[in-house]
Amino acid sequence: MVRSPPRDEPPVPEDADVRRLAPDVRAELSSLAPDNAARVGRHLVAAGDLLEGNPTAALAHARAARRTAGRLPTVREAVGVAAYAAGQWQEALTELRAVRRMTGDPSHLPLMADSERGLGRPERALDLAASADAGRLDAAATAELRIVQAGARRDLGELDAALVILQDAGVHANEVQAWTVRLWYAYADTLEAAGRPGEARRWFEAVLASDDDEQTDAAERLALP
Repeated sequence: MVRSPPRDEPPVPEDADVRRLAPDVRAELSSLAPDNAARVGRHLVAAGDLLEGNPTAALAHARAARRTAGRLPTVREAVGVAAYAAGQWQEALTELRAVRRMTGDPSHLPLMADSERGLGRPERALDLAASADAGRLDAAATAELRIVQAGARRDLGELDAALVILQDAGVHANEVQAWTVRLWYAYADTLEAAGRPGEARRWFEAVLASDDDEQTDAAERLALP
């Protein structure tokens, strides 16, 4: 069952319970009128539930929340992340820039830089990767930004530079981290693009051996002749 949506809003599933939101998000919503807070919160829950499987639907819910709560960083973040997942690069940039202005938090720099790539602007992606705020990222976000930075170098035809970036990001580190599989995959993919298929295969094999959550298509890549 779903609630009847007002105007042209997407219907919200019954299990979109605001109590499922993180405490800090609920605290932000408390600044809204109660009815609006409940409505916005349900849309945020629905957006989060749909983000991986149906990012276009997630974006519709996030946009619905923005209609009456656009001054809240949490809401703008939800729109930006969903827009990125749906491939709406300009909207993702607009929203994530707003979050950065509102909060001073640089954690979405990787998504912003990748959105610049999506818009065909690899030089701007590289500028973001070299910005002062990039030095404030945690290890996981730094690794993601390096993957995007390497991708921007590939966009410019600079494959050797892309490989160096990934090597410097810790591709040869002994200790496996949560982001290691994605870094290895990017390295393998870049090696293959650089005409080094034997080395690429070894790295795809390393990805497959550690990719317990099936984050990548390494198995399919290895199956190719």
